[in-house]
Amino acid sequence: MQKVSYDLQEGETYIRFVQEFSSASDAIEHLKKLYSHSVKSIREAFNRVQEGNREIESPVEGCYPYIGFYIYPEDLTIDPKQSYGIFDAPGFYGTTVTRPDFFEAYYLEQLTLLIERYRKPILVGLSDWPIPLSFVVDYSASTLTSEHIEYLKLKFELPKLTRITDEIVNHTYKTNPQNPKPLALFSGERVDFSLHRLHHYTGTSAEHFQNFILLTNYQRYVDEFIRYGLDQTQNGDEYDAFVEPGDIIIPNLHLPKNIPDKGTPLTTLPQMPAYHLKRADKNGITFINIGIGPTNAKNITDHLAVLRPHCWIMLGHCAGLKRSQSLGDYVLAHGYVREDSVLDHDLPLWVPIPPLAEVQIALQEAFSEVTGLHGSEAKARIRTGTVYTTDNRNWELRAQEIYERFNQSRAMALDMESATIAANGLRFRVPYGTLLCVSDKPIHGEIKLRGMANNFYNDRVNQHLKIGLRAIQLIYERGIDSLHSRKLRGFDEPAFR
Repeated sequence: MQKVSYDLQEGETYIRFVQEFSSASDAIEHLKKLYSHSVKSIREAFNRVQEGNREIESPVEGCYPYIGFYIYPEDLTIDPKQSYGIFDAPGFYGTTVTRPDFFEAYYLEQLTLLIERYRKPILVGLSDWPIPLSFVVDYSASTLTSEHIEYLKLKFELPKLTRITDEIVNHTYKTNPQNPKPLALFSGERVDFSLHRLHHYTGTSAEHFQNFILLTNYQRYVDEFIRYGLDQTQNGDEYDAFVEPGDIIIPNLHLPKNIPDKGTPLTTLPQMPAYHLKRADKNGITFINIGIGPTNAKNITDHLAVLRPHCWIMLGHCAGLKRSQSLGDYVLAHGYVREDSVLDHDLPLWVPIPPLAEVQIALQEAFSEVTGLHGSEAKARIRTGTVYTTDNRNWELRAQEIYERFNQSRAMALDMESATIAANGLRFRVPYGTLLCVSDKPIHGEIKLRGMANNFYNDRVNQHLKIGLRAIQLIYERGIDSLHSRKLRGFDEPAFR
């Protein structure tokens, strides 16, 4: 059936070549065509500038595709079981999108839910929001002169920070009654911004990131994960490939070689190197060494969020704050004291960070399976409690000053990343969890010294990583439908997860 195309004006938003689709897969195919045409027109214009044509400007057709959806009062239904894929108010909802080839599975799920629940067509068209040149071509690596590059800056669209915001995520977005309500948490340009930043910080392309993410603050965990990943590709059949920074792909020896070899070994590791144990359905595991500190923790999760992962879990070291703790004990966080400062303007301190039962239970059960400890023996080795996250790398030098806060908050452990990661999980509606291992007890005189640290690392790193890997396996086996908790979403939410 031939699709009728028309233009649509919703307040200040103008959408061209709009078509209606009752099939999510057909809508996505059209999104791909629109995006491909936009990207092609920008690249062709750029190539003409490279050839010396100084009269070329950014093409007007080089814009982000758009998805829209009309909801009328009689269409609204209340289903308390659903956490996403629902509307709570009538109106026109819309969003720009990018990379429909890369996000195909995600868009397919979101659009299918809306079509099935509301029996309404999806509107797909071309927005008037230009795609910035730097998200399409890498002109910094071209043979253009500095004069040509200055010309490009004047004549072509560049990223605009006034448009790349987290107002929707932070619940500070104010809609004009005449303008569309947000359909997704992120605009196409915000997503593109983060996809490029992820490659910069982790040394791997966005296509390799998996839906389950482990974060750590120590390199020894990464070394252990590399050994595990290589073993899986040589001796297992669950994962398709292992990917290292530089997009170095190591395919599974037991599977048909349908993954192309590519990548270039890096001379130096990026700031937060990422490693990926890949599955065909993207439900494998991405492991990132985020380093130490809340700024790194916020930075990486700000960008990981656009991938809409199913879960991220922090596996790191911490200072034990209780006399009854021993080095090597575990702390399963069920609360956080946020003295990291980096998210105060995005998520006020008075916002609680609730534990998520699905993640907590999986981590607890994984601990028992891996260690073989149950009942009172397990309670002596893993404690559930509050984690105190600070932005002071040398907090020990003011321990006397904050000792009172430790007592008042009933904190069991202190680190520099966990509360930030959990808070950004709540903020971005990404399920989160934290399992820490006590590496020292400074306020009780057990300071991490050289020999002590080596013994601790040898004994605990492998076990800790196994617990995290097993927890992810348990979450995956039990199904991800219940993982995206309603605790993570407010009462005025976009329909897309």
